[in-house]
Amino acid sequence: MGHSTLLNVRDLSIAFGQSRAVNGISFQIEEGETLGLVGESGSGKSATSLAILRLLPPTAAVSGSLRFGSEDLLGLSEESMRRHRGRSIAMIFQEPMTALNPVMPAGRQIAEAVEAHHPKLTRHQVKDLVLEAMHEVALPEPERRFNDYPHQFSGGQRQRILIAMAIVNRPRLLIADEPTTALDVTVQAQILALLNKLRRTHNLSMLFISHDLAVVSQVADRVAVMQHGDIIEQATAEQLFRSPQHAYTQRLLASAPTMKTDRSRPLATLA
Repeated sequence: MGHSTLLNVRDLSIAFGQSRAVNGISFQIEEGETLGLVGESGSGKSATSLAILRLLPPTAAVSGSLRFGSEDLLGLSEESMRRHRGRSIAMIFQEPMTALNPVMPAGRQIAEAVEAHHPKLTRHQVKDLVLEAMHEVALPEPERRFNDYPHQFSGGQRQRILIAMAIVNRPRLLIADEPTTALDVTVQAQILALLNKLRRTHNLSMLFISHDLAVVSQVADRVAVMQHGDIIEQATAEQLFRSPQHAYTQRLLASAPTMKTDRSRPLATLA
């Protein structure tokens, strides 16, 4: 590969009071690489992504090290962290309707993401960047729809608006937390194809979080499987699907419907 490590997570632990959400996990993401972080809800994967962005509530106790390039994110001041958030590290959330402001036009919301980090740009320059981002995520007729409100877009288009907000500042790391869960399968496939394309175009690194191994297999180079706050298995996507080592990973794979699944039988569930 010859790539350098962009994100290096070492011994990350997260606790909320007496309950531990994450128990000393370690993983890294190289430049231009996508790591899939897979596990059921409650496995600690979302807490991990919020820790990287330093968005956990103050009640959370976080220890370990989160190196992004040459900096340890856990040691940065809130002001320095704010400079990274939305600029060098961007996040796509899973629920477009709660992540978008319902009373603000979509184009304006993407523009705010630009202005937060580039206050010197003129309105005209900002709008150009926004339209470019809207084109890149294949939103239809950006010029015409710049002033439309979120409810005037379909679910898949709203997710594209969120992706436009995430990429407009050309981040180095994109964190996608269950970005396709709320979408139907056809739209899900389009969004995954879009993320793959953006990633290649911009040599983006991505942390892709999901409970669904089948989805992760379509985007990830490597996969880390989380259970109860531990990473129990880490391998290239190909290795993991060919010969999963851990019983839990085997169960996750067995519960994922494939094209070969007999549709008349109920799906396997996770005990």
